[in-house]
Amino acid sequence: MGGIDTRQNIASFPASTDVIVIGGGVVGVSAALFLAERGLRVVLCEKGRIAGEQSSRNWGWIRKMGRDPAELPLMIESARLWARLVPELGNDIGYRACGITYLAETEEQLAAHAAWLEKVHPFQLDTALLSAAETDALLGREDRRFKGALHTPSDAAAEPSLAVPAMARHAAKLGVTVLENCAVRTVERAGGRVSGVVTERGEIACQAVILAGGVWSRTFLENLGLGLPQLAVKSSVLRTAPAPQISPGALGAAGASVRRRLDGGYTIARSGAAEFQLIPAAFRHFGAFLPVLRQRWRIMKIRAGRDFFGPLGAVRWRADETSPFEKVRVLDPEPDGKLLGEVMASARALHPQLAEARPVQSWGGMIDVMPDELPVVDTPLGWAGLLIATGLSGHGFGIGPGVGLMAAQTVLGEEPLVDPAPFALSRFERRAAA
Repeated sequence: MGGIDTRQNIASFPASTDVIVIGGGVVGVSAALFLAERGLRVVLCEKGRIAGEQSSRNWGWIRKMGRDPAELPLMIESARLWARLVPELGNDIGYRACGITYLAETEEQLAAHAAWLEKVHPFQLDTALLSAAETDALLGREDRRFKGALHTPSDAAAEPSLAVPAMARHAAKLGVTVLENCAVRTVERAGGRVSGVVTERGEIACQAVILAGGVWSRTFLENLGLGLPQLAVKSSVLRTAPAPQISPGALGAAGASVRRRLDGGYTIARSGAAEFQLIPAAFRHFGAFLPVLRQRWRIMKIRAGRDFFGPLGAVRWRADETSPFEKVRVLDPEPDGKLLGEVMASARALHPQLAEARPVQSWGGMIDVMPDELPVVDTPLGWAGLLIATGLSGHGFGIGPGVGLMAAQTVLGEEPLVDPAPFALSRFERRAAA
């Protein structure tokens, strides 16, 4: 799902650099780009291809609406970064501030939207609570199908499979060495500080490392003897052939959420309807995730199977051994066909324009999830020079540039663009002790 030409980079494998970024998703690519803007030498190592996993498999929403207030300041800054970057990328990534709307089919749903809007009032968003009549006007209908809606005109969307590769190409133009099919096996230290990494192609000396490995981050850290309460869930998505326009923006609803694509079709999925993967780490961190599972138990499946001792399971390796990242270059899970059949039926029931819409592709994606569904942007105790930037919990495409910039700023010792406290590793220790 996209890549960049890295042949020149591969031919000149670097012996040293200032910063190594591990992971070629939206966070890693953003961090590398912002570091290069500041004049640093940066090597980005991706085990497979740029945006091969969740950064090209997500819904493409760039939203402030519905965010946890703890991450909303970072998302506001990230939205500004998206708008600033788009003209610099030099090609059409499908970015448009088309608005996002959460439709309410019941009074309870509308009340929940109103409660969120009241909670985030201090942020002065352009979000509004729409009446049933205003919602009908937005959708071009008159049947009062919805009780109302939550609508944010400034929220945006882009095509994920185009956006992150374009950002990587831009980073390469700024001097970033992008190495695809180059897994980092481990991080080396000297005197308690990061001194370099060992990749499958050899060693690279550096002063700092940013781990933006998405769903692989916990596996990588556990091999270093570090813990992270991060687990994986599988999400399933489909796209349709071109169909009549409902609204220019994205539309969320309990049964199905839809986003109109550049090609005139729709990306369709169901929020929260994921498959919780049972692996050994799930039992270690199960207690921390109970609140999320209880909240979504009606729509989240729990599965144990062949992946129990798979690449995301309990594995250890040495620097001179093949790592899990080389054995599985790109996670490409099977989508849940039954679920997607139900979601498509819901989408047609919600929106008459989709009555004849034809699904043409479906895919699965592995999402890295934290117990509180907030990212981690922090350095583990005793690991000076290692910065973890992960755990975007299924809403990372929009906030990715913000997390990337914050990671770059932290590595450089700059004042972060927002308060870093909500994204600290220590928050999990405090909750465990409470």
